[in-house]
Amino acid sequence: MIILYLVAAAVIAAAIGVSVTLIVQRKMAATRAKQILADAEREAEDLKRNRVLEGREEALKITTEAEKQASQKIAKAQSIEAKQKQRELQLNQQQSENQRTRNELENTRQNLEAQQAVVASRQTQLEHLHHQAQEMLEHISGLSSQEAKEKLIESLKDEAKTAAASYINDIMDDAKLTANKEARRIVVQSIQRVATETAIENSVTVFHIDSDEIKGRIIGREGRNIRALEAATGIEIIVDDTPEAIVLSGFDPVRREIARLALHQLVADGRIHPARIEEVVAKVRKQIEQEIIETGQRTAIDLGIHGLHPELIRLVGKMKYRSSYGQNLLQHSRETANLCAVMASELGLNPKKARRAGLLHDIGKVPDEEPELPHALLGMKLAEKYKEKPEICNAIGAHHDEIEQTSLLAPIVQVCDAISGARPGARREIVEAYIKRLNDLEQLAMSYPGVIKTYAIQAGRELRVIVGADKIDDTETEKLSAEIARRIQDEMTYPGQVKITVIRETRSVSFAK
Repeated sequence: MIILYLVAAAVIAAAIGVSVTLIVQRKMAATRAKQILADAEREAEDLKRNRVLEGREEALKITTEAEKQASQKIAKAQSIEAKQKQRELQLNQQQSENQRTRNELENTRQNLEAQQAVVASRQTQLEHLHHQAQEMLEHISGLSSQEAKEKLIESLKDEAKTAAASYINDIMDDAKLTANKEARRIVVQSIQRVATETAIENSVTVFHIDSDEIKGRIIGREGRNIRALEAATGIEIIVDDTPEAIVLSGFDPVRREIARLALHQLVADGRIHPARIEEVVAKVRKQIEQEIIETGQRTAIDLGIHGLHPELIRLVGKMKYRSSYGQNLLQHSRETANLCAVMASELGLNPKKARRAGLLHDIGKVPDEEPELPHALLGMKLAEKYKEKPEICNAIGAHHDEIEQTSLLAPIVQVCDAISGARPGARREIVEAYIKRLNDLEQLAMSYPGVIKTYAIQAGRELRVIVGADKIDDTETEKLSAEIARRIQDEMTYPGQVKITVIRETRSVSFAK
């Protein structure tokens, strides 16, 4: 029992101790809570005071900024007002200046009107005086004003014609001193740098043989071999008494060359009969076609001309077997091409285009067909067909003035073609045609009034015209020379150029007895 009491007492004591501890802790907690509350109230009061100060500062700042902006606006408004006052002052001054100018202009207008009235009055007086002077002059001269005017116009016309003729002579003399000298230098230099052969035979080829015994074999039994050869080649074969020679006659140089080569092979082989002749002629014809192409290619390579159409190359090769007035056409075209290149270089133009145009200018003479067109126009159409450039085509078509020249290449080709054909030994001309051309030159000049005699000299390169001194004066001789030259250019065909010299002289003859 005592133990139980002791345990209970201990428990009670422990409970009492715990209670005391709790009470003490509660008091301490309450004290701490009051302190925290007091601190919070103090901090809240400080925060409130700070917020109030910040609000006052912000309000002060806003007020200051507003006052500043208001002062700026006031200053700007004052500046605008000052400018407006200044502008208004300027406008007033300008208005007064305009009014003063208007007044001055009005005064000037009134003065001008007064002066015009005075001028009109004086003009009326002058017209009256002019009319009186005109009537006096008509009375003194015995001519009306219209008649005097016509006489004055006639005299002025005569003076103008004389002055114009003198001026033309001066211009021509100056041109002769400059342009003619330079042109002569270029032409002479071009000719000196190019040289080709002289004229060749154009219708006959002579085939040489070792002995006259071969003539009988060529003729064959009853002439069958020679007939077969003529039928296969289209060439007339003349076997006469000429020693060691057979003449091949024909106007087609290609056929003559085929006949010559075929004869050469037949004589070298020794087998001559109709079947063999046909076989050899066919073989030679193919060789000639191949040689024509090779000749065209070699010519293009020698002249440095590239990009030619194969058909144009073949036509260039065919020129080797054609001639013009005895001049080999290929040699003439090569010479013209080289002349064109030299002349184009001297004039600052493209020498390659000029050389190309010079080579192709006569391809119209060797077509496969024979249309009824001048060779220049036919050559131009062939060049256009095979895609040559327009200036090349125009130079080909215009080198005999069939069409208008549109590029500088055309006159160069025309001049070089004439140089190549007109040089001594280049061409042969049929005697009848030559004599007819000289007669036509003389008759053309004789058709003009005042012409007494005409002489075509220097193989038709110069025409001298003698006129009567009592029928034509010195001024008209210039006109006559130019007119004859123009008609010769328009109506006649001739190689090179023709010089027209008009001679007028006065002779006085008396006798001492």
